[in-house]
Amino acid sequence: MELALLAKAFILGVVEGLTEFLPISSTGHLILVGDLLGFTDEKAKVFEIVIQTGAMFAIVWEYRERFGRVLAGLATDRAAQRFALNLLVAFTPAAVLGLAFSKLIKTYLFHAVPVALAFIVGAFIILWVERRRRAAVIQSVDEMTWKDALKVGIAQSFALIPGTSRSGATIIGGMLFGLSRRAATEFSFFLAVPTLVAAGAYDFWKNRALFDSGDVGMFAVGSAAAFVSAFLCVRWLLRYIATHDFTPFAWYRIAFGVAVLVTAYAEVVNWSVG
Repeated sequence: MELALLAKAFILGVVEGLTEFLPISSTGHLILVGDLLGFTDEKAKVFEIVIQTGAMFAIVWEYRERFGRVLAGLATDRAAQRFALNLLVAFTPAAVLGLAFSKLIKTYLFHAVPVALAFIVGAFIILWVERRRRAAVIQSVDEMTWKDALKVGIAQSFALIPGTSRSGATIIGGMLFGLSRRAATEFSFFLAVPTLVAAGAYDFWKNRALFDSGDVGMFAVGSAAAFVSAFLCVRWLLRYIATHDFTPFAWYRIAFGVAVLVTAYAEVVNWSVG
């Protein structure tokens, strides 16, 4: 395994972990950083999806006691059953649409300019939701019904467009549908578990012919980096939302998206735009 490839895997793992649970699009950042690193072939696209599993394990570790209680109580505990049902309901829309359109999305939208445009559009949606913010009617994930979960799941479907942000879609969508900022953020964390595991496993299995045993190191480094950076980011985000809103992330998205468009138009950076 080349040292340069392991370095790229490490960088992309850190980027994945730092962006997965913030409303700024991990996939969008991975596509753009991969572009700068010259890591843009079909193997790279699969790698960027699979290492999301490393970030997911940060959620499992952070909420290990809660997940343990849910697993232990699935047979008898109504609250655990409702929690599991809500995750299943919220997971389904994106899973169905992802299976149907994943090839088209990878072909036409996994490029710098479409990602930059999605960054900017998503930013204005965040600004709009924050401006019209009303009192939350659902203060805790435990208060959610399957209908609330379905609404968040439909919102998550928009994140199939690279640059939209899965976390952004679920958190901002949840807030729009009446969840408190913390409830929307935590449900977004929990929903990441089945979503990222399914996406990573499906994509790797479908493209397994691209890889061999020599790629184990690349995946190990990327996933480990994603786990550590995601864990630190989740801890920070939970403290941040106690006293702040998501407006700064919207302005970051706009600045980032505009920078990509300007550098692409001026040919300062040779972004892949085809």
